[in-house]
Amino acid sequence: MDLRLPGPRTLRRRPRRLAAAAAAVVVLGGAGTWRAVASDGAPPPVHRTDRVMAVGDGVRLDTSYITAGEGGRRPAVLLAHGFGGSKADVQQQAEDLARDGYAVLTWSARSFGKSTGKIGLNDPDGEVADVSKLIDWLAKQPEVQLDKADDPRVGMAGNSYGGAISLLAAGYDHRVDAIAPAITYWNLADALFPNGVFKKLWSGIFVNSGGGCDRFEAQLCRMYDRVAESGTPDAEARNLLQERSPSAVGDRIKVPTLITQGQTDSLFPLGQADAAAKAIRANGAPVDVDWIAGGHDGGDMETSRVQARVRSWFDRYLKDDKGVDTGPAFRITRTGGVDSTDGAAQLRGASGDRYPGLGNGQQPVALTGREQSFVNPAGATPPAVSALPGLGGAGGLAQLSSLGVGVSLDFPGQYARFESAPMTRDLRITGSPTVTVHVRSTSDVAVLFGKVYDVGPGAAQPVLPSQLVAPVRVEGAKAGKDVTFTLPAVDHEVEKGHRLHLVLASTDLGYASPVAPATYTVALKGDLKVPTAPGVTTTAAPLPGWVWWLPLVGAVLALTLLLTGRRGTATPAPDPRLAEVPLQITDLSKRYAGSADRYAVQNLSFRVEKGQVLGLLGPNGAGKTTTLRMLMGLITPDGGETRIFGHAIRPGAPVLSRVGSFVEGAGFLPHLTGRENLELYWRATGRPTEDAHLDEALEIAGLGDALERPVRTYSQGMRQRLAIAQAMLGLPDLLILDEPTNGLDPPQIREMREVMIGYAAAGRTVIVSSHLLAEVEQTCTHLLVMDRGRLVQAGPVGEIVGSGDTLLVGTSEPVEEPVVEKIAALPGVSSAVRTDDGLLVRLEAEGSAQGLVAELVRLEVPVQSVGPHRGLEDAFLTLIGGSA
Repeated sequence: MDLRLPGPRTLRRRPRRLAAAAAAVVVLGGAGTWRAVASDGAPPPVHRTDRVMAVGDGVRLDTSYITAGEGGRRPAVLLAHGFGGSKADVQQQAEDLARDGYAVLTWSARSFGKSTGKIGLNDPDGEVADVSKLIDWLAKQPEVQLDKADDPRVGMAGNSYGGAISLLAAGYDHRVDAIAPAITYWNLADALFPNGVFKKLWSGIFVNSGGGCDRFEAQLCRMYDRVAESGTPDAEARNLLQERSPSAVGDRIKVPTLITQGQTDSLFPLGQADAAAKAIRANGAPVDVDWIAGGHDGGDMETSRVQARVRSWFDRYLKDDKGVDTGPAFRITRTGGVDSTDGAAQLRGASGDRYPGLGNGQQPVALTGREQSFVNPAGATPPAVSALPGLGGAGGLAQLSSLGVGVSLDFPGQYARFESAPMTRDLRITGSPTVTVHVRSTSDVAVLFGKVYDVGPGAAQPVLPSQLVAPVRVEGAKAGKDVTFTLPAVDHEVEKGHRLHLVLASTDLGYASPVAPATYTVALKGDLKVPTAPGVTTTAAPLPGWVWWLPLVGAVLALTLLLTGRRGTATPAPDPRLAEVPLQITDLSKRYAGSADRYAVQNLSFRVEKGQVLGLLGPNGAGKTTTLRMLMGLITPDGGETRIFGHAIRPGAPVLSRVGSFVEGAGFLPHLTGRENLELYWRATGRPTEDAHLDEALEIAGLGDALERPVRTYSQGMRQRLAIAQAMLGLPDLLILDEPTNGLDPPQIREMREVMIGYAAAGRTVIVSSHLLAEVEQTCTHLLVMDRGRLVQAGPVGEIVGSGDTLLVGTSEPVEEPVVEKIAALPGVSSAVRTDDGLLVRLEAEGSAQGLVAELVRLEVPVQSVGPHRGLEDAFLTLIGGSA
């Protein structure tokens, strides 16, 4: 039986018929093996069935089917592995997804693990066709949710090679519903032959990690031998790789896509993710982009955080859970020094409400330097050194560069250098700098490598951000030519007083250069243009453990500065009228960094009373966390003020001792136990031990025996509970919690709900920001809804949500504000609020829907529909116009 799918040209003509064309998968070895894998003693058990499937042409795939729990259909996830690996590499992630309610199918790709066949580099007729047959198999499983016959609800995720097959499958098979590719390529030809230059070291590693050239399809082996021998990629080689790249079917990928890409990656740099994001977003699909600290060149891969975000992505787009937080539209991990307790790099996140691309917020940086000549040595040796492919792991060179350690090497006489003046202020580069130079050569072809160094004052070793270079092949160089270098995309802060050096070198260890000697001459043709992505803001870094000893000293210092008049502006006097009001915010505003008219928060005003549990709601980018950080004194507003119990908030304000907070995580000493961390934190405040109410906080944490274990052994959920207990030490009058239920299981979420309700019932106040709308509705007494930095509505939960007395009135055109005011004043109407699609009307006891409709007709309101308002999710989506 011939089980092959149609060739790539046929597939491109009929992408929506691909599923129907796929033949049935033959299962070998009966039902395979069945195992129940214990999940650390926590039910439900994980069930795994191993099977070998025949997919045609004598190829057999080794697969594992993993589920948890009994009964009920659920979405499926196909989990792919990286190049040179096998299905065993994704076993733990598969089990975690199964526990989260998915049916997970993993497999070893052709020629890897126990699977047979030749490596086709995700050949549409090979590996991509295999995926469609796996989807066929999933459609027949009783546990898998179906959208229609033979069409399962299915997502795909994978790293590197597995990320590319996720993208390709979404382009070739319309049954794929959501994808989460990571550290992968969009165009493999561009990745291995950037700007016409052969990436020789990575290509060699690629072939060797696949088991040698004879493990690849014959045409791929011939292509590699040809290019490796000549050192120059030809058109046939480019076409062969492009046909097997996601970019070949980019116009067909129309599913929600979470793109994770590594910053320390000379194999598949950030430009590959940028091209993917732009193409898929142009198709109308939701796309989020996440730049992690690690990559193929080493560094922290942030596995736990990334996998949690993938689960959230699938929860939103496969389970259709609109309340789940999928994270910001764009996120970067930034490295800021080393943790003195364990030597690990300190990571913190920065985010934006939209993906900025690689050229957003360009600023010119003037460079100086005369026209310069340098040589390409015979044999292109010795070569300059930037990245060292294959030397990955946590100690990769790129990770060292992010910590300010220079490890690059350029040989005198083999490069030109142009430099800037010292920076007059800190400069954050986020994206791809560009520069135009004039190139002339004694040979007709020149190959140059562009890079931008960060050079500190004095004799500091220059730092090459992420160890990345941009190669360019210049044809017709003998006659002279203007060349624009698009330099590597990075996220790097250049400190005040540092200089930028633009270096154009003739060689690089990772690439093939012409072996004939030549002399290159280059001259500047303009400024270096540096992207800054002003809409991306950095999360406050978690405090190192030793900082816990400093709050008292800081408070004393702040008070001293205040009394001696050294502050730039005087703190307003307390307002006695607000002495019993936990929080009042008036006209609070905060602009995005570097912007004069774009606001994260604008003209926000609200008031919170004693005994209230206020839920702060809004879609990603609404300004919730920025608001919380301002009211905590962590950042300074550009306008307006915050008063807590009548006292204006400034950094270190004494009234903040009446506030407990859990905002964007807490820092713990990893070698101390949970109990010791809480005790140490309280001692650092200088307050009496009996005022800590430690036993109550420990009961809230609910960590049991884990309290006596080092914090480094804690899971994310355990750290979350410990941080909340820390916020409640001393039973503060105002408690501020940002996403307190992240990492908690349903019973723990219920316990947290009871804690917050009981805490406020004792006369204290709680402010909680959360995306779990059902929990907010059950927990909070009042709500504040934000969108795009502005207040949309505030008031009691019952007033915003409504019960049977709240109606949603759809109108064919917007209702003018004067008419809304007339409706609110009608007999039997308690309130009326204008929404994007009409009105939200709350009736008094004597009001009725029939009477309301009659009055609306009298007022000439173009009513299209009238129906009951069903709950917080409905109210929330109505108020923000569905932008969540």
